[in-house]
Amino acid sequence: MRPNKRDELVSKALKVFYRDGFHATGMDKLVVETGVSKTSMYKHFRTKEELILAALRLRDENFREWFFKRINEMAETPAEQILVSFDALKEWFEEDEFRGCMFIKAGAEFQDRDHPIHVQAAEHKQLLLDHFTAVAEQAGARDPQKLACQIVLLQEGAIVSAVLLQNCDPAQDAKDAAKNLLATALG
Repeated sequence: MRPNKRDELVSKALKVFYRDGFHATGMDKLVVETGVSKTSMYKHFRTKEELILAALRLRDENFREWFFKRINEMAETPAEQILVSFDALKEWFEEDEFRGCMFIKAGAEFQDRDHPIHVQAAEHKQLLLDHFTAVAEQAGARDPQKLACQIVLLQEGAIVSAVLLQNCDPAQDAKDAAKNLLATALG
């Protein structure tokens, strides 16, 4: 099914927000970058915040769909799924367009915990935590919630390190740490 104008706008805006940030991207820049007139843009979204929220929802769907599918392709057991999640992250880090996590950026740019954009970013992270809690439970972890929190913490740290540190292998380093956590959790 061919995407409609609203979907095309969200998809194009997502790329601009991801590349340039939210506060640094004004509506005038979006008009130029997306090729959508300001009138048309405001027809679909009353505010830039509404457009950001739509872009975050699309990014959440796309990222989780890709991430979970990729993990499932590389692993046969739940324990392996936890470990190969870092291999999937490494693939993402090596993409030319990699600019870090859009949700970490959103949380940093919109720090008020009640702000809808911050809430949307936190929901994405909670969905990842929920997923890995279920995987840890399937793997037989004694405390699946704790293991999932530790794994997600390693994933998040690897993402930030992939952006900021040039002298490390964050995905592999985090995977090595995850192996130790997994061994302890499965005892």
